Amino acid sequence: MRIGFNPNKDKPQESNDFFHQIVIPVYIPDQEGYFKESFKILQYCLESVFKTVHQKTYITVVNNGSHDDVVEYLNELQKDGKIQEVIHSTNIGKLNAIVKGISGHDFTFITVADCDVLFLKDWQKETYAVFEMFPKTGTVCPTPSSRSLKSYTFNIWFELLFSKSLRFRKVKNPVALKAFAASVGKPNMYSSLHLEKYLTVANGNFKAVPGAGHFLATYRKEVFEKMEIKHSAFMLGGDSEEKFLDLPVVKNGMWRLSTEDNFAYHLGNVEEKWMQETLEQIKPNDFFPVEPPVLRKIKSSEIAFLLKYKVFSRIITQKMIWQYCLKLKGLSREEVLQYTRKYE
Repeated sequence: MRIGFNPNKDKPQESNDFFHQIVIPVYIPDQEGYFKESFKILQYCLESVFKTVHQKTYITVVNNGSHDDVVEYLNELQKDGKIQEVIHSTNIGKLNAIVKGISGHDFTFITVADCDVLFLKDWQKETYAVFEMFPKTGTVCPTPSSRSLKSYTFNIWFELLFSKSLRFRKVKNPVALKAFAASVGKPNMYSSLHLEKYLTVANGNFKAVPGAGHFLATYRKEVFEKMEIKHSAFMLGGDSEEKFLDLPVVKNGMWRLSTEDNFAYHLGNVEEKWMQETLEQIKPNDFFPVEPPVLRKIKSSEIAFLLKYKVFSRIITQKMIWQYCLKLKGLSREEVLQYTRKYE
């Protein structure tokens, strides 16, 4: 039985001032083994978020069946107004948690972050700058990599192959590259040359690095507006990140880029002394945008995607052609051989 009239029927939703959402999936089932120190890492992550974001940021945490201490911690943060949304579920997997966090919202920017990220001052400011300086940008990672030059970047290569704006330049922060390699347990990930030079795209004096990592990246909302993938069969990894986070950017005719300098650290699952020290040294945010940057609409087509991603990528990655392209972009013959060598 129903009595009366629901006062919310046909009532438009009130607008809010947020234009940037951060979605952080969290899975910490216990405090043993691999997850022994993960709760502390999560605290570092969220505290760094609170210190570095502007007031137009909407924070969503999706709890994927974590233990009771994590649940209580997240609920208290939401109660205190530090987090706008906490979603509790059983462990549905990382990508499904991201989908759940994005659904029901409409923000200009969506940042997807692992719960072991330490955000640094100005990461939003520098991310927006990349979007503004390179209008075709669809996603930005604030941690550049020398090894991302072939990571869903062939549309950039296609469009700038003979442009002087795309070339190898000096690495801005080699220490940060080494820190990332150590954090993922691959200390030999970067050779001495990778720490010296990386591929960049330039607009005047402003530069960015082609390619973007998954552990922390900011996307234009258009990337997710026509999602073909609604569910992932993988708890983590598989082809889920490719289908949900990588290909949609390229299919929309957009570029995947990273900031020239480093504005975040990957922490891993083991607490180290430098983490607390770095968190304490982060200065409070002093970037207060009133509105989001105005982004140009990007045209895309299935034919363009097939040409740049399917056809051109197969041509340019042929060994001799790829080596020629690297020389064309500023590497010597000896540097090409070193740059393309696989790490152990």
